[in-house]
Amino acid sequence: MSQFSSGSDKDRMTDDVDTRLRDARNARTGVVVDPSESGQEVGEVAGNIFDRGARHLPKWAPWAVAVASAIVIVGLFSLLGDGSKSLVAMVALTFILYLIAMYVIGRYYEGDRPSADRMATTLISGSFLLAVVPLISLLYSVIMRGFEEMSPTFFSHTTEGMTLSGAMPGAGHAIMGTLEITISTALIAIPLGIFTAIYLVEYRGGWLSRVITFLVDIMTGIPSIVAGLFAAAMLPVLVGDPGYRSGFMGSLALVVLMTPIVIRNTEEMLRLVSNELREAAYALGVSKSRTIVKVVLRTALPGIVSGCVIAVARIIGESAPLLITAGSTDYYNFSLFNDRVMTLPVFVYNQYVAGNFPLAWAGALVLVLIVLILNLLARVIAKVFAPKG
Repeated sequence: MSQFSSGSDKDRMTDDVDTRLRDARNARTGVVVDPSESGQEVGEVAGNIFDRGARHLPKWAPWAVAVASAIVIVGLFSLLGDGSKSLVAMVALTFILYLIAMYVIGRYYEGDRPSADRMATTLISGSFLLAVVPLISLLYSVIMRGFEEMSPTFFSHTTEGMTLSGAMPGAGHAIMGTLEITISTALIAIPLGIFTAIYLVEYRGGWLSRVITFLVDIMTGIPSIVAGLFAAAMLPVLVGDPGYRSGFMGSLALVVLMTPIVIRNTEEMLRLVSNELREAAYALGVSKSRTIVKVVLRTALPGIVSGCVIAVARIIGESAPLLITAGSTDYYNFSLFNDRVMTLPVFVYNQYVAGNFPLAWAGALVLVLIVLILNLLARVIAKVFAPKG
């Protein structure tokens, strides 16, 4: 007997759930469908798409409106004459006309809320395209124009004697200088930023922590040229040579820019570590320093490493501070402390000013490839060192 009653209860619960789902669907679509109606009547109600009472546009409607908008704008520009044609203006006006048309049609056939939702979706999609299209165009231009100068000699030769007949200039000295300055910057900024973040999160030094946080906020927003002026003004005084320029001076300027990024990233990663892990280690008698090294840093390691790599990618393309600190040269310089050092951003700037546009595009392509490799490396590191389980 209990089995039969249990089965009837389940049937009643199923019917109740079906009724609630049907009521919710009717309230959402605005079309009241009675389950007692025949299948033909329900099909007529659902199939009559363009009646005012219907609440759904077909899937092909947005594409049809987009094509119609494009045809209208192209026809309008054709009537105005050839001198007024502009691809950017045509695309922008087509998008605006598409928004207006879809809002009017959607409000008439679907109602206020679905049309507003469709409008928001279209605006978000348009914003995405607005951000992606220039990036794709930039990458296409850099690759197509820079690849023409790519050769083994470009990575090994320098610009010394490039004006001579038969010379094959390259950016080998700029690539080497970029690696030297970037590596030395990372060796200084990464430990300094990580240790500072550990102090701010784990030790909470009262007023000193507030002062450091305030200074980090200021350093995060300073222009890069100010960092270059700082290094150019400090090091010549320390070495006693007003005309002193070196790769280390450029590294010091980039340290000022990179350290706040590392501090902020590491600070956020450390705050994400659960306090329960720290308390469990303290309950087992583990010291604070060992807890930080073995528990906190190990847990936050993927985010810290990937953030440091992204910080390196951020400063590797700086040109303004390096123009007034490391300077430029036409030969290899393997010493960071003696004489000027050429870097890729400065190389691109010099070649552009001199009118050597193919070399400038090739240098830009190498710089983009280095940044791309660093970002891919950050993703791989984050995935490899991510906590298992």
